[in-house]
Amino acid sequence: MKPDSARAVYDGKLFDGTVERWGDHEREIVEHPGAVAIVAVDTVGMLTLVRQPREAARKRLLELPAGTLEQGEGPEESARRELEEETGLTGGTWRELAAFYTTPGFCRERMHLFVAERVERGRAAPEADEDLEIVRWQTAEITHRLHEIEDAKTLAGLLLYLHEADTNA
Repeated sequence: MKPDSARAVYDGKLFDGTVERWGDHEREIVEHPGAVAIVAVDTVGMLTLVRQPREAARKRLLELPAGTLEQGEGPEESARRELEEETGLTGGTWRELAAFYTTPGFCRERMHLFVAERVERGRAAPEADEDLEIVRWQTAEITHRLHEIEDAKTLAGLLLYLHEADTNA
């Protein structure tokens, strides 16, 4: 599918905006480079999450470690970098669990979801503008704590992780 026409209307640091014409209709589209999120389970069976301020939501949200793809960086490379920066976790066994559009009604952001198991704890080195609190749950607690999550990528990631675990059991 291709629009009849498109024009840039915003050139931002994190994303750009485009207005596309589809027949008689205009659509405002957020152009996003894509992102990654990681379900990270360490060597003692603890899931690592981060709580951080989300200005748009007006609160601190509990989320999977995640970040935006950088130019020239593949999804797994980006995921490994983000996980180490935000949590200090490294190594382990990695696999891509899914890839999906976060909000396809107006945004081209494609999220790559990874599982990293048996990762080892190290020292986090978040960027200067990141205010992160590390939160760890036993993997057995995930099902009983989903109600604490308000972030869609985190809900999707944890549910897909639990589904995979049930399927392989």
